[in-house]
Amino acid sequence: MGARCGLAVALLLGAVAAPLRAQDTAGPYDLILRNGRVVDGTGNPWYRADVAIRGDRIAAIGDLSEASAAREIDAAGRLVTPGFIDTHSHAGGGLASPGLSHARPLLAQGVTTVFVNPDGGGPVDIEAQRAALLADGLGVNAAPFISHGSVRRAVLGMDDRLADADEMNRMRALVQAGMEAGAWGLSSGPFYAPGSYSDTDELVELAKVVAPFGGAYQSHIRDESDYTIGVVAAVDEVITVAREAGIVGVWTHAKALGPPVWGFSMALLRRLEQARAEGVEVYADQYPYPASATGLTAALLPRWAQAGGTDSLLARLDRPDDLAAIREAVVDNLARRGGADRIQFRRFRSDVRIEGRTLDDVARERGLHPVDAAIELFRQGAPSIVSFNMHDDDLRAIMVHPLTMTASDGDLVPWQEGVPHPRSYAAFTRKLVTYVREEGVVGLEAAIRSMTSLPAQAYRMPDRGVLRVGAVADLAVFHLERLETRSEFTDPHHLSEGMEWVIVNGELAIDQGEFTGALAGRVLRRN
Repeated sequence: MGARCGLAVALLLGAVAAPLRAQDTAGPYDLILRNGRVVDGTGNPWYRADVAIRGDRIAAIGDLSEASAAREIDAAGRLVTPGFIDTHSHAGGGLASPGLSHARPLLAQGVTTVFVNPDGGGPVDIEAQRAALLADGLGVNAAPFISHGSVRRAVLGMDDRLADADEMNRMRALVQAGMEAGAWGLSSGPFYAPGSYSDTDELVELAKVVAPFGGAYQSHIRDESDYTIGVVAAVDEVITVAREAGIVGVWTHAKALGPPVWGFSMALLRRLEQARAEGVEVYADQYPYPASATGLTAALLPRWAQAGGTDSLLARLDRPDDLAAIREAVVDNLARRGGADRIQFRRFRSDVRIEGRTLDDVARERGLHPVDAAIELFRQGAPSIVSFNMHDDDLRAIMVHPLTMTASDGDLVPWQEGVPHPRSYAAFTRKLVTYVREEGVVGLEAAIRSMTSLPAQAYRMPDRGVLRVGAVADLAVFHLERLETRSEFTDPHHLSEGMEWVIVNGELAIDQGEFTGALAGRVLRRN
């Protein structure tokens, strides 16, 4: 028995090791990365090896000292990892524009693939979006969701009511078309209008359309604090949708938002663990910052006040009884966010002078109570904000959990426009610099796993997220000690630094720290 077991182990190891030997794969190669510390994405410890690329695939990993390539790079002392996968990105619009399709702020972080159309927002016509994304070339790969909020708006507008049978069928048809066009699943944002006007049954029924395609359900949950049903029940809703539709569920940009729910993180993570114990496949993702970003209307206005759209909101603000009710709700919601000094404006085209300043500061300047200053701003437009509303203990607890993927929730914005959240420039590098290198909150291999193989597993990307022979050649090469993040909340427009080589589909997008101009990204299809 012992001999047979030993032989079986030897045969198994041989089967695994065979593709790693250079002589088993014919050269020459297009590119060899030599002597690097390979962090393969699985969570295993790094090991030293050469990595060879032919075309858009990894052709060999191991001792390739006898092999040759058209280009060879000495990666000694550097980490060689899979390209990072951003599971929640608002970069879709930027990637579809000629000035931003290069995706340099993403590449500078080592990101090679982004999931777009999150939070239930984004185009309904996925084929048209695909064409727009490819029109000017892509610096990174884009994987689109079909978005519940947009689908609902297309059928019901901004009506605050449940869908009837005919409307449900029309929404099912739009989700079906999106999945047939290659979407990776259904994104929802029942915190936001009009998604907030749906119920759980509606989300389940539309998620069932996604199931035959193997897609996932990713949700900005209905309540991240205690606005309505509470954060615990909101996480439970994601689990319910995943269970009843029979698909993967993702609690996206996981957080406990605001003082009323600080400390809830462990209970929420336990909900995910219990669901998995029952056979429901659920995950979370997170951006590594203590501040969120959204619109001032979403943060402070009650959803009933937004029903019908902007004109209806302005009419309500002109009716004394409605205004009084709105003001009362804004008082409560501002307290949930921790107060006016925790809200910083990031973009407001109607008055760019307030960008980068807090609501408290603007209110003082205008001689108004912060609630009245906010209502005045609602009359002028829809400012976007950064909201400092998370506790570090919750941030760290969610980060280290093995079910948590890394995301940015960031935009691609024109250079020097507004004062965006720094996550647009530094989410992935911040996690590596602050929470791996400086504070040791999470281990290197675990952090890389959260950025690579875990999202690839959750969203069923079998040929990305892991360094192995036959996988797509999306890679990042860098010294951990040389990574730097310059982007700050009041001065965000700085690229991350330290990525020496970034490879997208086999092509060098960053070469010796310089952008090559290559546009090798693709719009990825789930089916």
